[in-house]
Amino acid sequence: MAGGIRGSFLKVKLFLLRAVPALPLFAVSQLPATSHDVVCNRAEGFSAYLHKKRLRGGVLLFSYPLQPSAPSPVCTPLHEPLTTMPSTSHVFTLIFLTTLLPIVLSSNFQQCLADVNAGKFGEVGGTDNHGNPVKSSQATALTYDLCVSACGAEQEPFDWSVFSQQFASWLLPWLSLLSQLPFGAHDKLKNFESVILALGSPTLAAYSLALTVFNGYWIRRRFRKYDWPSISHVVKVLTYLQHAPIVVDGGGGLLSSLVVVPQNDAWWKDLASHLNYTHTWSISAATSIIWVVIAYLFTVVDSVGGGNITASVNANGQGVGDLWMWLLSVVIGWLQLSPKSDSKKLRAAFDKANEIAYVVDYEGNVVKASSRSRRRAISMRQETSDRLQQDEHCTIPIYNYARFIPWLRGVEEIASAFDTASERAKNRLAVSGKEWIESPVDAEITPINRVGTLYDIERYCTPLFQRWKGKSIWDKQTILRMSCAAVFALFLQWGTTGSAIMVVFLTPTISMWLGRK
Repeated sequence: MAGGIRGSFLKVKLFLLRAVPALPLFAVSQLPATSHDVVCNRAEGFSAYLHKKRLRGGVLLFSYPLQPSAPSPVCTPLHEPLTTMPSTSHVFTLIFLTTLLPIVLSSNFQQCLADVNAGKFGEVGGTDNHGNPVKSSQATALTYDLCVSACGAEQEPFDWSVFSQQFASWLLPWLSLLSQLPFGAHDKLKNFESVILALGSPTLAAYSLALTVFNGYWIRRRFRKYDWPSISHVVKVLTYLQHAPIVVDGGGGLLSSLVVVPQNDAWWKDLASHLNYTHTWSISAATSIIWVVIAYLFTVVDSVGGGNITASVNANGQGVGDLWMWLLSVVIGWLQLSPKSDSKKLRAAFDKANEIAYVVDYEGNVVKASSRSRRRAISMRQETSDRLQQDEHCTIPIYNYARFIPWLRGVEEIASAFDTASERAKNRLAVSGKEWIESPVDAEITPINRVGTLYDIERYCTPLFQRWKGKSIWDKQTILRMSCAAVFALFLQWGTTGSAIMVVFLTPTISMWLGRK
C-alpha cells in the first residue's frame, strides 16, 4: 500500500510475479501435440491467479467472473493446438491481460477509508496515524485486518504520471551519470558490460578505484629514494600502466639496457608523454554531476521542509538518492585520476616509444632494439582466448583488481633493477668498472659512467645481495593496500545502500492517510 518510489518498485515486482505464471503459454509449443496446457485466469474476490489444467486438443483461456460465487468458468478457445511459437496477437493478448488485470482489480484506498469513516464496516479497526484505536469517523488509518477485509489485498492503481515524474526527477539523473564512467576497451560490448558490472557490484567499482589511488601513492614512495636521471618519468609511466596488462622481459639485457643506457632516458620520457592524454573533467561531466547534486538536495529539502512530511515521505526520492550516492563518489574519483585506459592509445604509445628503444650487444655497441628482435623490455600482453584472463587484458579501470598482481610483479622487477643501479651509482661505481667520472652538477650522473658491454649492463642491474631474488610481492604493504581498498569499498557501498534501506524500512505506510493532523 505504500506509495511513491517504493510503491513503484512494488508495482513492477507484482507485475513480474503475475507475468511469470503465464510463461507456460509460450512453453506449451514444446509439449506433445496430444497434451497441451490450459491457462486459466481466475479472480476470487479481489485476487487473481493463473490456474493450469491438462486437456487434450488445444489451449483455452478460462475467463472467470469476478464474483466468487460463479458456478463455472466460461471457456474461450484461444487457438488451435500449438505446433509453433505463439503468434504476435497471442503475445499482445498476454501482455494486455497481465497489464490490464492489475489495474481493473486494484483497490481505491481513499474511497475505502471514506467508507470506513462513514461506518460501513463498523467501529472496530480505525486508528490514528500512530496506530492508536479511535472511532471510525475519526480514523486516519486502518488496521491490517480491516484493510484486507474492507479494501482487498490488491495494490493501488498504477499512476503513470507519478511514476514518470519521479523517474525523471530522481532516477534519470543518476542513469545519465553512468556515461561519465571511464571506458577504454575497443569492444563496445565490453564497455557496456563494465557499466552493468559497476551497477551490479558497486563494491568492485569502488575497490578498483581505491586500489588505483593507493598504488599511485605507493609507487611514488617506492621510487623516490632512487637517484637516477629518468626516475621521474619512470614513476609516471608505471602509474599510468595500472590500466594495461604489461609484460616485463628481462632476458637478453632488454630491461638492464632500458634502465642503464643513457639513450633510453628518452624512451621513458617519450612514453610518459604519449600516455599523458586527458580523460578528466568536461562540461558534460560537470553538468551531469551538478544535475545529480541538485536533484539529491531537492530530496533532502522535501524530506525535512516539505510541510506535511508524513504525506510525502514515500514520494520524495530520498531512498533512491541515497542508494545511488556511491556512483557520484566513483565518477568523481575517476575524473580526478584521469585513467589512461584507452586500449588503442596505450598500444599506439608503446609502438611509438619502442621505435627509440636501444639495447647493448656483447661488444658494447648501442643499437636499436628493433634491429635485434621484436622483444621489448616492457610491452602490453597480447589478447588471449583464455576466459580466465579476459578481465586482466581488458583496459577498463573497473578491472584493475584483476591486473593488480601481474602489474605489481612487473613493477617490483623494474624496481629491483633501478634499486641496484642507483645503489652502485651512489657508491661511485661505473658500469664498465673503470674510474668514476664526476659530473659538474652534483645531482647528475655523467653518461660516460653508464656505458659498458652487455655483460657489464647485466651485472650492474643484478642485486648486490640476495635480498631481491625470490622476493615475495605479498609483503605487508601489499596486504595493507588491498585491505584498505576493500574497507573503503565496503564502507562506500553499505554507507549509501544501507542508508537507503533504512529510509525505506522506516518509512510508514501512508497511502491510507487522509493527511489530517
